[in-house]
Amino acid sequence: MEKTENEVDKFIQPIRKTDLIYQIEDNPPFKEAVFAGLQHLLAIFIAIITPPLIISQALNFTVETTGFLVSMALLASGISTFVQCRKFGPVGCGLLCIQGTSFSFIGALTASFAAKGDMGEAAILAAIFGVCIAASPVEMIVSRLLKYTKKIITPLVSGIVVTMIGLSLIKVAIISCGGGFNAMSVEGARSFGSMQNLGLAALVLVSILVLNSIRNKYIRMSSIIIGIIIGYVTAYFMGWVDFSKMGAIGAITIPQPFKYGLGFDLSAFIAVALIYFITSIEAYGDITANSMIGGEPIEGPKFMKRVQGGVLADGINSALAGVLNSFPNSIFAQNNGLIQLTGVASRRVGYYIAAFLVILSAFPFVGGIFSIMPEPVLGGATLLMFGTVAASGVRIIASQDIDRKAILVLAVSFACGLGVELVPNILSQMPATISGIFSSGITTGGVVAIIANVVIRIKE
Repeated sequence: MEKTENEVDKFIQPIRKTDLIYQIEDNPPFKEAVFAGLQHLLAIFIAIITPPLIISQALNFTVETTGFLVSMALLASGISTFVQCRKFGPVGCGLLCIQGTSFSFIGALTASFAAKGDMGEAAILAAIFGVCIAASPVEMIVSRLLKYTKKIITPLVSGIVVTMIGLSLIKVAIISCGGGFNAMSVEGARSFGSMQNLGLAALVLVSILVLNSIRNKYIRMSSIIIGIIIGYVTAYFMGWVDFSKMGAIGAITIPQPFKYGLGFDLSAFIAVALIYFITSIEAYGDITANSMIGGEPIEGPKFMKRVQGGVLADGINSALAGVLNSFPNSIFAQNNGLIQLTGVASRRVGYYIAAFLVILSAFPFVGGIFSIMPEPVLGGATLLMFGTVAASGVRIIASQDIDRKAILVLAVSFACGLGVELVPNILSQMPATISGIFSSGITTGGVVAIIANVVIRIKE
């Protein structure tokens, strides 16, 4: 006999509910909610602003544009977080799920538009946001078909894609450590790979590692932002920070939907659509972990409705981000650990986090300060962050049963994905559309992994 929703919830015992100070539907006092919200803000702030900073540096955007993109990333993340936590009808998961700008799309977007600098800044941004909006329905559709997509996108495939995302981003981080793309074409004291650049990046990296080894959990949570501050101050005394560039930045940022218009690029669209597909599966895992930590069921109709709402919100929020001139959003996994540490799982804390992000987005000097930050400072921090992404993918793969089929899928996926990433000229003789689509190792490795996982059959 089929169980009703309430019967299922009673049958599946909530996990660690008694260890929580505040549960999902609890309403913590103002001071405690604000304090918990600030802790989450420290954990996610750098992660939210990093994608627009990296994309801006890779595509050589101006300081004014970079500052505006950072502000819009904070605004979009604040609205997205509120939607997830508050839940509007079928949209949202109703958990303390924090959303922010996704790392997963950096590689595909920079690879698709790096060679199109002659288009002009506004045209490139119009095409990026147009593509991100056009591809976002992929995640919305997947949210309705989660039961079936899980059979195609297995944990092995997800692990391969996440690993490829991390490995491709490490390349971007290394370039930043060396001084960035501009330093490659400029002769002088700050040329690419100079001891000053590498030393500054190493200082940031070592600072973060040392801070992470300290027992105090608050210092560990703040390690990345403290490491960046150390590097920023050092760069200032080296004479590498020019605050005069912030002169054109206004006193307040006013959101301007479709500021750059809308464009389209087919090759970028296919790459971004694939990543949306994978991101929806990652969101499934993040919501599962969040439900588990929050003492909620991880099976049954209630759980499936929660997951579908969360993934649907992921897609809608990414489309909204494109409207607000920001890059796609995704659920942040790092906040799950913070919930476990603090014992605060109340979704109402998410309202405060959302408010903090929206308020910060209104002040352009926040984005301006980070937009003039020397690239080695960001490179030192992102090198570790992106390495962690790759390590997460390896952990997903390691959790699976690695049989002969899995080895073959891994081998052909990494061979093709890393091959394209390391030797991009391999596609130079292909039609422009094909080379544009598969110029990203993430796309190539992901597509090959999906096909190989379905096609390869081994009889033991």
